[in-house]
Amino acid sequence: MAKSAPKSTAVRLPDVMDLKAAAPLRDQLLAARGQPIKLDASHVQRIGGLCLQVLLSARQSWDEDKLPLQIVDPSPEFTDGIALFGAAALIDNSGANL
Repeated sequence: MAKSAPKSTAVRLPDVMDLKAAAPLRDQLLAARGQPIKLDASHVQRIGGLCLQVLLSARQSWDEDKLPLQIVDPSPEFTDGIALFGAAALIDNSGANL
Protein backbone atom coordinates (compact mmCIF):
# COMPACT_ATOMS: atom_id res chain seq x y z
CA MET A 1 0.00 0.00 0.00
CA ALA A 2 1.47 3.34 -1.09
CA LYS A 3 1.95 6.01 1.52
CA SER A 4 -0.06 9.15 0.75
CA ALA A 5 1.67 12.51 0.55
CA PRO A 6 1.23 14.80 3.57
CA LYS A 7 -1.47 17.42 3.19
CA SER A 8 -0.20 20.85 2.19
CA THR A 9 -0.89 23.82 4.44
CA ALA A 10 -1.47 27.34 3.13
CA VAL A 11 -0.50 30.44 5.10
CA ARG A 12 -1.25 33.97 3.96
CA LEU A 13 1.60 36.24 4.95
CA PRO A 14 0.53 39.50 6.63
CA ASP A 15 0.40 42.75 4.67
CA VAL A 16 2.94 44.34 7.02
CA MET A 17 5.61 41.92 8.16
CA ASP A 18 7.04 43.92 11.04
CA LEU A 19 8.02 43.23 14.64
CA LYS A 20 4.36 42.68 15.66
CA ALA A 21 3.87 40.09 12.91
CA ALA A 22 6.97 38.01 13.68
CA ALA A 23 5.73 36.00 16.69
CA PRO A 24 2.32 35.13 15.18
CA LEU A 25 4.03 34.12 11.93
CA ARG A 26 6.47 31.93 13.85
CA ASP A 27 3.57 30.29 15.68
CA GLN A 28 1.71 29.59 12.42
CA LEU A 29 4.79 28.05 10.88
CA LEU A 30 5.53 25.91 13.94
CA ALA A 31 1.94 24.62 13.85
CA ALA A 32 2.44 23.59 10.22
CA ARG A 33 5.79 21.86 10.76
CA GLY A 34 5.94 18.40 9.26
CA GLN A 35 3.66 19.29 6.33
CA PRO A 36 4.32 20.81 2.92
CA ILE A 37 3.50 24.51 3.07
CA LYS A 38 2.64 27.30 0.67
CA LEU A 39 3.18 30.86 1.84
CA ASP A 40 1.00 33.38 0.01
CA ALA A 41 3.06 36.57 -0.28
CA SER A 42 0.66 38.35 -2.65
CA HIS A 43 -0.53 40.93 -0.09
CA VAL A 44 2.81 41.79 1.52
CA GLN A 45 3.46 45.53 1.42
CA ARG A 46 6.50 45.63 3.71
CA ILE A 47 8.88 43.08 5.22
CA GLY A 48 11.17 43.69 8.15
CA GLY A 49 14.29 41.89 9.27
CA LEU A 50 12.71 39.85 12.06
CA CYS A 51 10.01 38.38 9.79
CA LEU A 52 12.69 37.66 7.20
CA GLN A 53 14.60 35.72 9.87
CA VAL A 54 11.45 33.73 10.65
CA LEU A 55 11.05 32.88 6.96
CA LEU A 56 14.71 31.92 6.57
CA SER A 57 14.49 29.70 9.64
CA ALA A 58 11.33 28.09 8.24
CA ARG A 59 13.09 27.48 4.92
CA GLN A 60 15.94 25.72 6.72
CA SER A 61 13.55 23.65 8.85
CA TRP A 62 11.46 22.52 5.87
CA ASP A 63 14.63 21.71 3.90
CA GLU A 64 15.91 19.61 6.82
CA ASP A 65 12.54 17.83 6.95
CA LYS A 66 12.77 17.28 3.17
CA LEU A 67 9.37 18.91 2.68
CA PRO A 68 8.44 21.66 0.24
CA LEU A 69 8.06 25.24 1.41
CA GLN A 70 6.80 27.40 -1.43
CA ILE A 71 6.36 31.15 -1.55
CA VAL A 72 3.57 31.79 -4.00
CA ASP A 73 2.49 34.97 -5.76
CA PRO A 74 5.08 37.25 -4.14
CA SER A 75 4.08 40.90 -4.36
CA PRO A 76 6.58 43.34 -5.88
CA GLU A 77 7.08 44.81 -2.40
CA PHE A 78 7.89 41.37 -0.97
CA THR A 79 10.29 40.61 -3.81
CA ASP A 80 11.99 44.01 -3.53
CA GLY A 81 12.17 43.80 0.28
CA ILE A 82 13.90 40.46 0.41
CA ALA A 83 16.22 41.52 -2.40
CA LEU A 84 17.28 44.54 -0.32
CA PHE A 85 18.17 42.13 2.50
CA GLY A 86 20.16 39.98 0.06
CA ALA A 87 17.77 37.05 0.42
CA ALA A 88 16.17 36.93 -3.05
CA ALA A 89 16.90 33.19 -3.18
CA LEU A 90 14.13 32.75 -0.59
CA ILE A 91 11.64 32.90 -3.46
CA ASP A 92 13.48 30.05 -5.18
CA ASN A 93 11.11 27.31 -4.07
CA SER A 94 13.80 24.65 -4.16
CA GLY A 95 15.43 26.15 -1.07
CA ALA A 96 18.87 25.99 -2.68
CA ASN A 97 21.47 28.75 -2.45
CA LEU A 98 20.33 30.31 0.81
